[in-house]
Amino acid sequence: MNVRTLVISGLLAALYVVVSFVFQPISFGIYQFRVPEILNHLIVFNKKYIYGIVGGVFISNLLFSPMVPYDLIFGVGQSLLALLLVIFASRFLKSIKGRMIVTIIFFTFTMFLIAIELNLALDLPFLLSWMTTAVGEFIVLLVGAPIIYGMNKRIQFEKWL
Repeated sequence: MNVRTLVISGLLAALYVVVSFVFQPISFGIYQFRVPEILNHLIVFNKKYIYGIVGGVFISNLLFSPMVPYDLIFGVGQSLLALLLVIFASRFLKSIKGRMIVTIIFFTFTMFLIAIELNLALDLPFLLSWMTTAVGEFIVLLVGAPIIYGMNKRIQFEKWL
C-alpha cells in the first residue's frame, strides 16, 4: 500500500466514523439507516477503497455500537463480504450504474448477517431483522447512488487511488 492509498483510506475511514457519529441514533438496531453506507458505492470506482470503508465500519462499530463484540464480527464481516462480492462482480460489468445496482443488491442481501447478529445478541426474530435491516440498507444505498454518481462527475473517484 502506497502513502497516497493509506492517506485516502484514513480520510475515508474518518469520514465514515464522523457520519456514523452524527447519525448514531438511527445507525444501530433492528431499524437502521446507516447513512455512511452511502460510501460503499466508492468500491465501484476502485477496489482499494475497501480499506477505508472497512476501517470506517470497524472504528464506528468499536466506538458507537451498543453490541461491540457482535458488531465487530458480523458488521465488519457483512461489509467485507459485500465489498468483495462487488469487486468480483465488477470484473464482468463495465457500466458504473450497473456496478452501483450490484452494490445495492449485494449489500441488501448480505444484511442476513446483521439479522443473525441481532438474533444472537438481542434474541430478535431473524426474518424480521433481516427484512428491516435490508430495507434500511436498500434505501440508504438507493438514495446514495445518484449522489455518489453525481459527485464522481466532478471528483473522479477512480483517479484518487
